Amino acid sequence: MIHSMTGFAVQTRDLGRVSIHLELRSVNSRYLDLFFRIGDELRQAEPAIRELISARLTRGKVECRLNLQTNGAAPRSLALNAALLEQLGDAEARVRDRLPSAAHLSVAEVLRWPGMLADDSVGFDEVQPAVLELAKAALDELVATRRREGDKLAAMIRERLDRMRELVAQAQPRVPALVAEYQEKLTTRLREAVASLDEDRIRQEVALFAQRIDVAEELSRLIAHIDEVQRILKAGGAAGKRLDFLMQELNREANTLASKSAATEVTGIAMEMKVLIEQMREQVQNIE
Repeated sequence: MIHSMTGFAVQTRDLGRVSIHLELRSVNSRYLDLFFRIGDELRQAEPAIRELISARLTRGKVECRLNLQTNGAAPRSLALNAALLEQLGDAEARVRDRLPSAAHLSVAEVLRWPGMLADDSVGFDEVQPAVLELAKAALDELVATRRREGDKLAAMIRERLDRMRELVAQAQPRVPALVAEYQEKLTTRLREAVASLDEDRIRQEVALFAQRIDVAEELSRLIAHIDEVQRILKAGGAAGKRLDFLMQELNREANTLASKSAATEVTGIAMEMKVLIEQMREQVQNIE
């Protein structure tokens, strides 16, 4: 399968007191570039998530957003720190023994006292299994979306390859006749321009020039490159860099075809090929 480098995935897990939210976004890049935006409470999960992504993807700029959200509707613990409360009461009593007019501690002051309320925050160890499960699910979703996008890209490229094959088929039968026709015209012009030249010399010059404008070899190489692109699309895998190289080779042959052709018909075919190649090349940049 051909995979695009563009994809998106989002996963959320409700754990009662908290919820975990994870997003993965990927776009095209020459290499695999990972960027993380993770809250401090889940920062320890980054190495494991990085390892999971690196094992599944080979190219693309991937951004991972992971955060822990407190569920407002979830009941919170208001358990008091009994030992601290007793110590605070003893301390107040001693102060009032020395300063009888001192004001009593209010309930609000007691509750705000550092450490008085039990800490009901969720530790990383509690949520680590859920985070890893969430990351695997999000990665599965991301790979699936990249695969679907890759299918669309491959279909578009195949469509243009088929059109290029049709264009080559149109040009190939005309090449020998076009070369012969141009040879005849050139021979006539040379004879008219230089009547004193040796006939053998004229034939040699015309034959040499005919070799230079013969585009049969370029057409054969175009077919070979088209076949190779289709083979790579069928084989799948991380094919983006190979396809990009082949787009360059296709463009090189199309340029040569356009520059060597002495017939407007073949030049028009070459120009249409260049448009098709450029369309494919833009899409290949997004293939993993």
